[in-house]
Amino acid sequence: MAKGYGRPGGRPAGNQNAMRQQLIELQKQMEVEQAKIAEATVTATVGGGVVKITMTGDQTCKSVEIDPDFLKEADAEMLQDMILSGINLALEQSRKLSEEKMSSISNTLSSMGLGF
Repeated sequence: MAKGYGRPGGRPAGNQNAMRQQLIELQKQMEVEQAKIAEATVTATVGGGVVKITMTGDQTCKSVEIDPDFLKEADAEMLQDMILSGINLALEQSRKLSEEKMSSISNTLSSMGLGF
């Protein structure tokens, strides 16, 4: 029997060690990317800039800005709708940012046959 092929899965031990090392490197890379994502921000504006929502890449809302002139004319329901729309738009942008930053790691995992 060839060396290393009596193990479960039929892979030599060297391949397992190399894959384990590659996974450790990917984990480190993922931690770095997640830290970058957490620091990155996106800003969504609605109502022509009347409401601005700033959110981090890890989906923490950092600020909500409302144009004071808008408050003079708006009713509560209209303001609530604009804030809700802004938050949903900021969440969408935040998710997209995260997906873009993590796509290279996902692609590497897929190429290793470990796609999730």
